[in-house]
Amino acid sequence: MADAKVIPFDEDRPRGGAPRTGRRRASPGAPARPVTPLPGQAAPEAPGPRGDGHAPHPPEAGDAGTGQDAGAGREAEVGRDAGGGGWERRIAGGLAFLRRRVTGAYEVDEFGFDEELTDQVLMSLLRPLYEKYFRVEVRGVENIPAEGGALVVANHSGTLPLDGLMMQVAVHDHHPAGRHLRLLAADLVFMLPVVSELARKAGHTLACAEDAERLLQRGEVVGVMPEGFKGIGKPFGERYKLQRFGRGGFVSTALRAGVPIVPCSIVGAEEIYPMVGNARTLARLLGLPYFPITPTFPWLGPLGALPLPTKWTIQFGEPIPTDGYAPEAAEDPMLMFNLTDQVREQIQHTLYKLLVRRRSVFF
Repeated sequence: MADAKVIPFDEDRPRGGAPRTGRRRASPGAPARPVTPLPGQAAPEAPGPRGDGHAPHPPEAGDAGTGQDAGAGREAEVGRDAGGGGWERRIAGGLAFLRRRVTGAYEVDEFGFDEELTDQVLMSLLRPLYEKYFRVEVRGVENIPAEGGALVVANHSGTLPLDGLMMQVAVHDHHPAGRHLRLLAADLVFMLPVVSELARKAGHTLACAEDAERLLQRGEVVGVMPEGFKGIGKPFGERYKLQRFGRGGFVSTALRAGVPIVPCSIVGAEEIYPMVGNARTLARLLGLPYFPITPTFPWLGPLGALPLPTKWTIQFGEPIPTDGYAPEAAEDPMLMFNLTDQVREQIQHTLYKLLVRRRSVFF
């Protein structure tokens, strides 16, 4: 179904100016025309010569005060018109967006990714948390290629997967090409009501090699956090110590697609929910990989679910190319082990460097 057309407001139509009086500027060299006074008015005095021998220029009709004041007034009027036009365009755009959502005149890809909803709604909801609450500082985002596929591999932490969402905003808002990061998520994400639908709309998909390879071959930027639940649910005493990176499946996927691997290190997420305990029995009853106990949760109830306002740093490292390997390299276990260890060591080393430079957890 074709997109609905947006009819712009007639903001560029000329507005009526101030009424002109019986006086107007004469053309150069033309004789002055006499002005007939209105009934009851005195005849205007003829302009006298100035000290320099030139006749004074009459003021423009409709001008009030000096020419400088009049110019300032015209600039203020233009500013008001521009501001009004901006609001009109926003309202028109919002109405057009709602019309497309109601009529279904929008597109999603085969994975359920809704680019328009992500750009205009989901990113707008996450951006205040990113900019004002966690005050994320991004470094090296230009290491993600401007076009073509790339696999971003990051550490995982924080009890709740907010680090993945903040990394998604970082790529969307700061990459020179404005690219979208397609995150690979655990099965649990797609079993939760509401969350599963929003995850699909935001471009997330199942953490399986088939989906990841299809996205990479289409030229997408794919994000993966190989630590999984072991990383996000580790106790506070083991913060910033990377867990096992699985069996290196992400390396095999990158080799098959021939795309670079971009290591990513995230500092600040470990402290948002300091996990001091794990209620394993309750976690099994609820079907969760862990049930976190923090200094504020569950003791403060819903208030304890509020993350601490830590200061974050997200750094994207130098890409590791994979297009120079032969096609059968994806089946070489020793090569996969070496590349996996190289990526893990690069992320861990960067984490240590960022922690040494950090002044405070919150500033």
